[in-house]
Amino acid sequence: MQAYKDYFAGKRITLMGLGLLGRGLGDAQFLAECGANLIVTDLKTEEQLAGSLLQLKEFSNITFHLGGHRLEDFKDRDSIIKAAGVPLDSPFITEAKKHTIPVRMSADLFVELSGAAVVGVTGTRGKSTVAHLVAHLLKQAGREVLLGGNVRGVSTLALLPQVTPNTIAVLELDSWQLQGFGEAKISPHIAVFTTFMPDHMNYYHNDMRAYFADKANIFLNQTDSDTLVLGGQAAPYIKEYGYQNKIKSRVITAAANNMPRNWQLKIPGEHNRYNAELAVEVARALGLDEADIKAGVETFGGVEGRLQLVCEINGIKIYNDNNATTPEATIAALKAIDPDEKKKIILIMGGADKGLDMRGLLQETSRHCKKVLLVAGTGTERIKDEVPGALICQSISEALEAAMGGAKEGDVILFSPAFASFGMFKNEYDRNDQFLAAVKALEVAE
Repeated sequence: MQAYKDYFAGKRITLMGLGLLGRGLGDAQFLAECGANLIVTDLKTEEQLAGSLLQLKEFSNITFHLGGHRLEDFKDRDSIIKAAGVPLDSPFITEAKKHTIPVRMSADLFVELSGAAVVGVTGTRGKSTVAHLVAHLLKQAGREVLLGGNVRGVSTLALLPQVTPNTIAVLELDSWQLQGFGEAKISPHIAVFTTFMPDHMNYYHNDMRAYFADKANIFLNQTDSDTLVLGGQAAPYIKEYGYQNKIKSRVITAAANNMPRNWQLKIPGEHNRYNAELAVEVARALGLDEADIKAGVETFGGVEGRLQLVCEINGIKIYNDNNATTPEATIAALKAIDPDEKKKIILIMGGADKGLDMRGLLQETSRHCKKVLLVAGTGTERIKDEVPGALICQSISEALEAAMGGAKEGDVILFSPAFASFGMFKNEYDRNDQFLAAVKALEVAE
């Protein structure tokens, strides 16, 4: 596994996107330690990136060009490694390709260089829960597993030194990371496609077919010795977009009854049972014993920010569903917590607009919520007149205090935004942390 060092040592690499989430930082540290001649460029300024830059100050082989990108950083380089979310029509990527410079991403490079068995999980909703549950099942069964991809604070490239011949890498993959898989013409050995719903329409210019095309890279380059675990909700889109004859792998469609109903999950809701069924099929494909699978499923506590029960104060349960950034995700949370429509939920939602249809969610809020509080943002501005009597709050703390003020014993406060986090927050993790800090302050006050 020392071959990866030779791959990067002395190479002129431009890292496009340092960011604040830890993934870009980890990539930069790893590449510098491997001896790459590194240029790190980001739209954010030195001041905005101060926390990340502090951890890189020891490396003399890193040059920083911040506050914008420069075309010259995409010429005369051996490779470009871009962050997720770089626009498809980026003039800088176009410049690199004009000079036939390879453009890669952290996750697909890891797959190419590691030689590890790879489970890749994508989908509009459910990919985080499924990826984390698969990793949990493998660990519980005594397998050697690494979890990476779209995981907070984890540089997938920096996992390379931990890979052994027995490693199974579980990667959560968003549509942007799968662009990299497509360009590299690789797919995971076991691919999981959970769900397909409208999302990121601001990025894809309301083109669902273009969004699906990126997602489809999860299976397009599989062989007949690979496996595609396909969620029942996502399956019809394979045919709708004309991909049914492009699948070379073995296909397992996760059926509603593939997991015994008497298996008890800690994570609530039918949508989480659906997620668990997908993970179970992956575990079976990897040869895990059924008893180990059951034990793993029943001990899985969920993922932070995904319908996470944070605490209970004076008989009022508080759930953190920060990562619900689409209306469908928030609908699933409402139905999971209030299946009988008892209207015991005080919902905190709102944020930045992604151009998604909110009509279905607004109908569901009238069925499940006794009150809706809105966090300010461009999406909130679009829907505020359709939420009768909704208070628009300028901070998470303000919203949580207002929710507690209107709640009584037996009620549930649900933070499930249904929108993106841009504007008021640095990113979705900042929003998550602000919510948890506000809850902690309430607990201390009690």
